[in-house]
Amino acid sequence: MATDLGLPIQTPLPAPERRMQLRPEREFVRFTRLQRALHACMIVSFISLATTGMTLKFSYTGWAVIVSHIFGGFQTAGYIHRTAAVLMFGVFSTHVYSLIQLKKKERKSWLALIFGPDSMMLNRQDLVQFIATMKWFIGRGPRPQYGRWTYWEKFDYFAVFWGIAVIGTTGLTLWFPVFFTRLLPGSFINIATIIHSDEALLATGFIFTVHFFNTHLRPEKFPMDTVVFTGHMPLAELKRDKPLEYEALVASGQLDEHMEEPQPEIVVRTIRGFAWVALGIGFSVVIWIIYAMIFAYR
Repeated sequence: MATDLGLPIQTPLPAPERRMQLRPEREFVRFTRLQRALHACMIVSFISLATTGMTLKFSYTGWAVIVSHIFGGFQTAGYIHRTAAVLMFGVFSTHVYSLIQLKKKERKSWLALIFGPDSMMLNRQDLVQFIATMKWFIGRGPRPQYGRWTYWEKFDYFAVFWGIAVIGTTGLTLWFPVFFTRLLPGSFINIATIIHSDEALLATGFIFTVHFFNTHLRPEKFPMDTVVFTGHMPLAELKRDKPLEYEALVASGQLDEHMEEPQPEIVVRTIRGFAWVALGIGFSVVIWIIYAMIFAYR
């Protein structure tokens, strides 16, 4: 069929076929399957710990009573809290084990693994990029060129180590007080209660505000970033967000080794559904905490 001008009319494709055409042929693989699985388990664990923990901490508020009924009561909330803690310890232990296996596979020393170019350890370059980012925020300089890991991603990574060391150990002390008071004075239980409660409040507030913003609510990521769930990111996104990593991969000729077919559409939709639930719960907990701190804190 042709128009009056002799030009062919293009018949619109059905919506599914349009989506298939719009989707790139291959995407950059940023996270392994194990890393994605551990992050998903960490989300389930942390949200369970945050909701049950804040419910117990602010048990005298109306919203905590309502949420506790959803869990089956405050006692059941305690059981869920401890189960989620076991899952968190499992995630942490599995990650440390994976680092040991990575060291063996790449035949590196611990020094090279911890302080190498792809390490999560903070270094001088992160300080330079932090200062450059602050200048960029106020219009005093260009956007910094980030590499594989940004300084805020490294900070979030080591926050888990801090959480396990401080919140985890004090939580174990409160879970098994008889055992620990054989080794420590009984007054340490009161100290552990304060540390565990306040550090957990700090961690929950940070994750559901600062981390959520850095990950999902930045203009270039809004309304959410699914890369840690799918493991994939478009090549154009890699060029924009991690230009130094992209240039290094191109220079070494290894970029093609990190490219794969996109995840199926049903997988992406399922992941987005899970992520929306996590975001909704996280923001709700922040609102509950603010309400309790302003109107009902004891």
